[in-house]
Amino acid sequence: MELSGIEITHPEKIIFPEKNITKGDMAAYYDKIADKMLPYLKDRPLTLHRFPSGIEDQGFYQKNASDYFPGFIKRVEIETEEGTNTQIICNDKKTLLYLVNQNTVAFHIWMSKKDKIREPDKVVFDLDPPENSFDKVKEAAKVLRNFLRKKKKDPELMTTGQSGFHLSYEIRRGKDFDTIKKELRAMAEEVTNLRPDLLTTKIRKDQRGGKIFVDYLRNAYAQTAVCPYSLRPNKEAGIATPLEWEELSKMESASQYNYNNIFRRLGQLKKEDH
Repeated sequence: MELSGIEITHPEKIIFPEKNITKGDMAAYYDKIADKMLPYLKDRPLTLHRFPSGIEDQGFYQKNASDYFPGFIKRVEIETEEGTNTQIICNDKKTLLYLVNQNTVAFHIWMSKKDKIREPDKVVFDLDPPENSFDKVKEAAKVLRNFLRKKKKDPELMTTGQSGFHLSYEIRRGKDFDTIKKELRAMAEEVTNLRPDLLTTKIRKDQRGGKIFVDYLRNAYAQTAVCPYSLRPNKEAGIATPLEWEELSKMESASQYNYNNIFRRLGQLKKEDH
C-alpha cells in the first residue's frame, strides 16, 4: 500500500481493536486530512505518540528524530537542560505519512515555531472534566470564553478527542515562555475567582474537589498540545476537532467526532459555507 510516496508496511495491522481500524485505515485517514492538518503542524517541533502494537498495548512518546529517519524529514535542534535534542518538523504530506507508518497515532505540537523557538505565537488553555461531568466542562468553556473576550481575546474552541476542550488564540511573538506562562497563570486565577464553584487552578487532582482545572501549564518551553485533526489513542478513535462556538451546547462528549464521522462533519461544514 502506497500513499503520498510512502510505502505503508503491514497495513493490515489492527491499531484500534474496538473499531477494527487498521494501520492502513489510519494512514488513509491522515492522507485525506493532511491539507487541513498541515497548517497547524507547519514549522512546529513535534512529539509523536507511537503505538507499534496498537493502542491496547503500551505506547510511547518520541520527541527526538530517530537516526534512521530519511533525509527528507526536516529537523530542528532544540536546546535542553541536558544539551541539545533534534526534533521533527512536519511540513508536508510525505513526512506525515512516513511518521504514521512509524505507528504514530497522535501528533502533539509546540506553541512556538522553529525560527523563534523561545517565543510562543499561540497559547492554549486545557479544560478537562472530572469523571462523568461533561456538562461541567462545557460550562467552563463558556465561562472562560466570556472572560477572555473581555480581555480582547477571541479564543478558538477544539474538542481534544479525549475528555475535554482546548481554548486557544494566537499572540504576537516577542515575549518568552516564562513571561507568557506567568500572564496566563494570573488569568487562570482571575477567572477561577469569578467562578470558584466551577473552576480551580489546583495542579494536584486530589485537591480539585470535582472542579474543572484551568490548565495553563502547556504554555511552557518544550511543552506540547495535541494538534487539531490528530487521532487520539482511545477506543472511540476520537479526533481533536476544531468547533464553532455555536456547536458547544450540542456536544455530548469530547470524542463525539471520531474516525467514523469526521469527514461527514467536514462535508456538512463545506455545504454550509456555500
